[in-house]
Amino acid sequence: MSPPSAPPQEPMLRFRNPAGLYDPVPNGYSHLAIVRAPAQLILVAGQGGEDANGQLPADFAGQVRQALQNLQTALRAAGAGLGDVARITVLIVDHSEERLHQFGQAWQSLLGDLPPPPCTLIPVPRLALDGMLFEIEATAATSP
Repeated sequence: MSPPSAPPQEPMLRFRNPAGLYDPVPNGYSHLAIVRAPAQLILVAGQGGEDANGQLPADFAGQVRQALQNLQTALRAAGAGLGDVARITVLIVDHSEERLHQFGQAWQSLLGDLPPPPCTLIPVPRLALDGMLFEIEATAATSP
């Protein structure tokens, strides 16, 4: 006789877009992330567009690309990936619809078929370094 099979567990991370709120998925995010406990939370500091040598591309698109690479590097160091991201916060200097589109396109391309996590975008007049135009921070959740 084989041992009884364990009941299926809910995923660690679920995303929801409740009725009564507009559909945010075309804009690259979800309204809610629900994390099942127990979970290990990974808090990723804001990642800008600096490369490993501290060099910062002059253009916004280049900074977005590098910052997203930096985010993935930080997540991997904690044993996580983009599919574990429960929430992001994005800071954009001199925010515009064009910059929103550039970020959104790069983010959605990176996510592929993964559901987009909740996102807060904050337009700011300046970031930590001279010439810095973009920063992204994340909270991820994995099994302990």
